Amino acid sequence: MITPSSSAAPTAASAVVAPKLPVHLDTKGRLRVSQAQRRDILAALTRSGESLPRFATRTGLKYSTLARWVQHDRRRQPPGRKPAVRLLEAVVSPPAPAPALLVHLPGGARVELRAASQVPLMATLVRALEQPC
Repeated sequence: MITPSSSAAPTAASAVVAPKLPVHLDTKGRLRVSQAQRRDILAALTRSGESLPRFATRTGLKYSTLARWVQHDRRRQPPGRKPAVRLLEAVVSPPAPAPALLVHLPGGARVELRAASQVPLMATLVRALEQPC
């Protein structure tokens, strides 16, 4: 928990986040933290793996204050520190064949046509089958 080092009224929070760095309260009772302390607190947040609300409750910091620090820190990060984009290879299966025209012939025979160029051949076959043997 954070322990104030000034004589101002103590806040409801009192957990030790950075024991080596003194935390000060201003005349209105607001927490005054140096840049080094913020970096240490944000590093502790990252190491803990906790959510912001849980970390704020455990350390005695206000959630809104901690969230503002995190947001400010993220904006100040150089472009190289941003998480890398994860690329995935897309494997595309070959397109399904065009739907076939299925012709049922007398006697149970079936003929499947897959291309328009086969239609004249089918017509010739049907005419040949109509003629008596």
